[in-house]
Amino acid sequence: MSTTYDKGVPAAATATAIRPPFTQEHEDLRAQIRRWVASELVPYATQWEDDRWFPNSVFDRMAELGFLGLKYPESYGGQGGDHLHQAVMAEELAWCGSGGLAAGVGAHMDIATPPVFKFGTEDQKQRYLVPSIKGEKIAALAITEPDAGSDVAGIRTHAKKVDGGWVVNGSKMFITNGVRAHYHVAAVKTTPEGGHGGMSFFLIDARGEDGEFAPGVHATKIEKLGWHASDTGLISYEDVFVPDENLLGELNKGFYLIMANFQWERLLMALGAVGGMQAAFEKTLEFVKERKAFGRPIGNFQVSRHKLAEIATTIEAGRSVTYNALRLFHEGHDAVREVTMAKLATQRACFDVIDDCLQLHGGAGYMEEYGIERAARDARLGPIGGGTDEIMKEILGKTMGL
Repeated sequence: MSTTYDKGVPAAATATAIRPPFTQEHEDLRAQIRRWVASELVPYATQWEDDRWFPNSVFDRMAELGFLGLKYPESYGGQGGDHLHQAVMAEELAWCGSGGLAAGVGAHMDIATPPVFKFGTEDQKQRYLVPSIKGEKIAALAITEPDAGSDVAGIRTHAKKVDGGWVVNGSKMFITNGVRAHYHVAAVKTTPEGGHGGMSFFLIDARGEDGEFAPGVHATKIEKLGWHASDTGLISYEDVFVPDENLLGELNKGFYLIMANFQWERLLMALGAVGGMQAAFEKTLEFVKERKAFGRPIGNFQVSRHKLAEIATTIEAGRSVTYNALRLFHEGHDAVREVTMAKLATQRACFDVIDDCLQLHGGAGYMEEYGIERAARDARLGPIGGGTDEIMKEILGKTMGL
């Protein structure tokens, strides 16, 4: 793996304990990313939350540091790394202080561009993946619709074949990067009956070279409980022409494309939850050592010590099940069961852990100043996104033959 990702980033001051499946190389990368997050993201997180937007310059800077292409081949401008390098990024972004920022960056790197790399033609990779790694084009994965969430086979957005391409009509909902994206990796129906066998993917140019929306493409930002800095979009397509060369993968085989990246997406959510829990725990540990009540630090009270012990145990359990799933996935095993368990075990736990951290902060935790209330709001998406807890349980039930 090339080492341009450390350009402009200070070296680690202290060594970090290495946990399998990571190596010293991964831990060096972890230290570099954490320093970048602390110096260039954390100081601006509150402002970006207030603005309800983080600037596209974040993508530019990440491209400069080599962070947008950690797991992609050097021939496409990437760093030649693997899933473990990207896993480190997912964990460390949880320390940035803004779930919306982490989500927007992650949606580009880990959700929208992987299908282009795995299923795209060489021409598509040159037109979309390469500029995405350079930070010149921002991507969004457009699957969910107002009436189709967990039931992805129920999408209604459709494409009609015309000379030289397709005409797309329909709408998408809850799309991260949906407003700012230059292109959408979009799922559409390409047969009248639809369903699993009638779905295809298209690379839809959402913005022209002038930065304005392409003809027929419209997107508006949706306000939400958390992730304020990200642009979660409601998108509509009105007679949008898509050329034949922008069909991604095989016609009517789009469902397989969705399934191919689900495991990675869910692993990333588990990794992000582990990082988020650890960040909240360390912030809380520092707080209880300094905050005094009845003449001594509140961390010295048994009720606080026991709660922190429970939190630490929950985090370690989540980390263990997640790292196990990551190792199996990285080694090429069928890890659907383990990945599903990791996602299920960490998402609700993350929200509960941060809520406990908020409680230990007392009234201060309810205030914006400490960032705990923001972390709690951001964490609530976990049990919903990437497949709800209920869907995870259904998947696990089927693996048991039920």
